[in-house]
Amino acid sequence: MHVRLVAVGDRQPPWVSAAFQDYISRLPRHWQFALETIATAKRNKGEPREVAMDAEAAKILARTRPADYVVALDEHGRQSTSTQLAGKLEEWQTVGADLVFVIGGPDGLAGDVLKRANYRWSLSQLTLPHGLARILFAEQLYRAWSLSAGHPYHRE
Repeated sequence: MHVRLVAVGDRQPPWVSAAFQDYISRLPRHWQFALETIATAKRNKGEPREVAMDAEAAKILARTRPADYVVALDEHGRQSTSTQLAGKLEEWQTVGADLVFVIGGPDGLAGDVLKRANYRWSLSQLTLPHGLARILFAEQLYRAWSLSAGHPYHRE
């Protein structure tokens, strides 16, 4: 299984990139984790936000294959504890497909991406800046893996 994050937003502050990379570097090498960024679509004044969201969706969907297991990070998705997420991660690994996480742009994910998703995961009910969501995703992915692997990173 390979793991990818397809994220809208190709320019992040250095502190976001550093924190994200710190957690990603701890993941198992056999996952061959990859970050694929997509430029944020231009939002034109007076134009419905769906126009930009649909443009981003087309680029996101072009980066997924039919056999991929897609997890959309969506504020309306399911929330879980770290232990529950570790269980989901174990479940997803048994599917035998590559795992693709998706973070949308400033307005979220278009309906086409949500329809394509096999699972919708909410990091929080709070509104998070994109960079912080990326870091939180990376930390929770590492925490879930470390729980599954029996590493002492997670303490209860």
